[in-house]
Amino acid sequence: MESNAVLLESKSSPINLLNEMHQLRLLGHLCDVTVSVEYQGVRAEFVAHKAVLAATSKFFKEVFLNEKSMDGPRTNVFLNEVQVADFASFLEFVYTAKVEVEEDRVQRMLEIAEKLKCLDLSETCFQLKKQMLESVLLELQNFSESQNSEEESTTQPSSLLETKAAAVAEPEQTDCPPDPACSPGGRPRNGLSLEVPATKPKEKA
Repeated sequence: MESNAVLLESKSSPINLLNEMHQLRLLGHLCDVTVSVEYQGVRAEFVAHKAVLAATSKFFKEVFLNEKSMDGPRTNVFLNEVQVADFASFLEFVYTAKVEVEEDRVQRMLEIAEKLKCLDLSETCFQLKKQMLESVLLELQNFSESQNSEEESTTQPSSLLETKAAAVAEPEQTDCPPDPACSPGGRPRNGLSLEVPATKPKEKA
């Protein structure tokens, strides 16, 4: 009787593998490639493993698969127009799947990802730029809404005062008899309501 097949899968194995390869690179163990980076007179060399670079970068994969012979114990690759700090961040990303950079370097990391044909880094930079743009748009929207609410709060009291003033002025104009002495130009409005009762006894007399 045949038994059913079961799946043995480790969730931590990929992370452990990356961490171990990262430690080997930092210690310079089993490294078989040296990448020389130069930008505006600043030059630095990085040692790494061909397998890791080839697995994460199509650029390095093509270079290593097309090389004819080994230049000694290590292969040498030269990169121009790539900043030293950017390539160091690139190496950290391909060996650990994460790297911390300043916001103004995200665009440069996207450019080096496209130059070295690293799809994972390119997608990560693109998603981060999208989140940064959305956050900026959200802040602008909140600022605009707060400005609109402040403008409404300042215009509403003045409009209410205008409507109240109109409501107060209308009864005064309707109650005022057709007497030129009772015109608003003859005396203050607030005196109209005081003098109206005084004129009624004179009319009776």
